[in-house]
Amino acid sequence: MKLVSFIANGSTRIGVIDGDELVDLLAVHGQTACFDSAQLVSLGDMMSVIANWDSVKAAVGHCVASSAQKGIGRQPLASAKLAAPLMPRTILCSGSNYLSHNKEKANADTSGREPEFFVKTSDCVIGPGQPIVLDRRLTNKLDGEVELAIVIGKAGRHIPVDQALDHVFGYTIVNDVTARDRQVRPRPDGSYWYELGRGKVFDGSAPIGPCIATADEVGDPQQLMVKSWVNGELRQISSTSQMIWTCAELIHFFSINMTLQPGTVIITGTPSGTAWSTDKSLGGNWSGVDGMVPATGYLKGGDVITCELSKVGQLENPVVEG
Repeated sequence: MKLVSFIANGSTRIGVIDGDELVDLLAVHGQTACFDSAQLVSLGDMMSVIANWDSVKAAVGHCVASSAQKGIGRQPLASAKLAAPLMPRTILCSGSNYLSHNKEKANADTSGREPEFFVKTSDCVIGPGQPIVLDRRLTNKLDGEVELAIVIGKAGRHIPVDQALDHVFGYTIVNDVTARDRQVRPRPDGSYWYELGRGKVFDGSAPIGPCIATADEVGDPQQLMVKSWVNGELRQISSTSQMIWTCAELIHFFSINMTLQPGTVIITGTPSGTAWSTDKSLGGNWSGVDGMVPATGYLKGGDVITCELSKVGQLENPVVEG
């Protein structure tokens, strides 16, 4: 299934994408009584859905089937106002996880040797269609990165690699928006170091969406295409098969530090094609493939960035000056 959060009558509700339509679970329940009282409480927000998925999954499936059979509780997906599918307490981030990206940029000392570990918070999250604000007081080099995001469904600590995917609820897209001039700092010898706090953690730096595709919907997370466009120009294209550390290995890695909780999000790195790759002042070295268009600059007001993950969908956000 593909689960969404959407706005209806001023409140956020849970829905399911079915083809080109959105199924409003509460609207269908109002006519069919799909859910018992405990299940209705679990539909209050996506974090609750994830935590209680085993008890609500069958009822959600029945609700979607009833909606299709009776033609109730549906609306065109294109007209729905989607919100971020969830508001994770913690977004655990893995940088430098594609060889192609590592080849095009100035690397930190650990690049390619271990996942570059940083954190974003729910303060960074915006949803589909919401504006990414370019704040010139923070950065003049705003960049975007399409990333596969793992949504944890079952808590665990020190999770073995061979059991890691059992802890996954589903997958979504995160655009790891970055202030490159805050992130990449030159040393006198011509090498670079990273300041990942100010470069990565700020308002609007984690667009999420458009949905969460459940693990059974996606299958093998290492066989997905990832793409991004800016104003219709293809900037990034790769496969998750090119990740240095797999989703299972990243779950294991992060679970060594902390107990992963239902709703925790792990983002898995980006491939080549970022605007950074064309910025020689920050060590950039563009190395794209046929079809990719090298950036002529960083994101600016009026741009639209679109991120795509196969089996999940597209996440699109405008950029505004602010």
